[in-house]
Amino acid sequence: MLVLVINCGSSSVKYNLIETSEERDVCKGMVERIGAVTSIVKHEPDGKKHTKDTRVISNHSEALQEIMNYLLSPENDIISSPSDIKAVGHRVVHGGEMFKDSVLIDDDVTEAIEQAFDLAPLHNPPNLKGIQAAKENLPKVPHVAVFDTAFHHSLPAHAYLYGIPNRLYRRYKIRRYGFHGTSHYYVSRQYYKIIDKPVKETKVITCHLGNGGSIAAIDGGKSVDTSMGFTPLSGLVMGTRSGDIDPSILFYIVEKEELTLNSLHALLNRHSGLLGLSGYASDMRDLIAEAKNGDRRCQQAIDVFCYKIKQYIGSYIASMNGCDAIIFTAGIGENSPLIRKKSLEKMGYLGIEVDDERNENAEHGKIQKISTDDSKTEVYIIPTNEELVIAIDTAKIAQATKQSPWL
Repeated sequence: MLVLVINCGSSSVKYNLIETSEERDVCKGMVERIGAVTSIVKHEPDGKKHTKDTRVISNHSEALQEIMNYLLSPENDIISSPSDIKAVGHRVVHGGEMFKDSVLIDDDVTEAIEQAFDLAPLHNPPNLKGIQAAKENLPKVPHVAVFDTAFHHSLPAHAYLYGIPNRLYRRYKIRRYGFHGTSHYYVSRQYYKIIDKPVKETKVITCHLGNGGSIAAIDGGKSVDTSMGFTPLSGLVMGTRSGDIDPSILFYIVEKEELTLNSLHALLNRHSGLLGLSGYASDMRDLIAEAKNGDRRCQQAIDVFCYKIKQYIGSYIASMNGCDAIIFTAGIGENSPLIRKKSLEKMGYLGIEVDDERNENAEHGKIQKISTDDSKTEVYIIPTNEELVIAIDTAKIAQATKQSPWL
């Protein structure tokens, strides 16, 4: 089945056209800087010439129209008719407590996604724009919402409840939700394929490290804890997000800096994390380069980043009473030997030993073991593929089966 996967940001639309029967990208691309003076349009058809162009694209609907025009162009020879696309899968960041699985999008689902705007103000509004734009351009095919939070609905109450009055949970559903669920799900399932052990007997820690980052404890195939919480702001130090912070600091900052709530929100989400610590950049590649040149603040940002990863890994080993494997994935996790090494150094007591040669020489895009043969806990790099998870789940729902990848 040919499925179009859409991932919308506030000023961007990423897409993947996937043939689910072959688990293959037919074409992928992105429209960036929507609404700016000039937008950047990239298309990457499988086995054909990639293109990059600039043009004026005012909104998400125009971006989807640009994508469809490219896919339908006879000279590109990708699809011949909109009807070739059998379903559209949409990444939606926050499903709240309402959505524990992917769903066919109707008016009620659209309204529920809108009600979750407060829970993910940076993500759900553009996600909904993408749904509306895609429905305008492809009105005759099923549209499916796949939620980042769905995989983590297996968290037990002792892991998702906060130490606040219970009435606030009952009234406003304030609890830990977790994110990057499709990624944590995908890489853990790839790991299960290469081991000779029943899934129910496995204990795995997955580290999704990119500009946004989260770690999950997966016991017997189910997520039992994860670092992100009520929103994607908590947990690890990230590119521009603060991660975990003493709540009293917020009152102190508001008083000292005389900030509005909106300004405080921007400070924690857009100006903190690696960017705030270094005063230089949010991209780990830039920080590593400057640290090598002797920049102390960039080195401190890297140290804090890795220390938080180490803390979460240690706590999850304790809570699961063991760990068979630690998996690194996403942009930083897959591509930075330094971060993988620093995050796991001095953990030999817990049976974690990284093989420096394997770690340094890991090939991009491949599943690889980077721990020593004697390491009690194995360490792997497993490239993620969230779009494939979305496409497969979308295909199942569009074909009216009741199967779910989360089971």
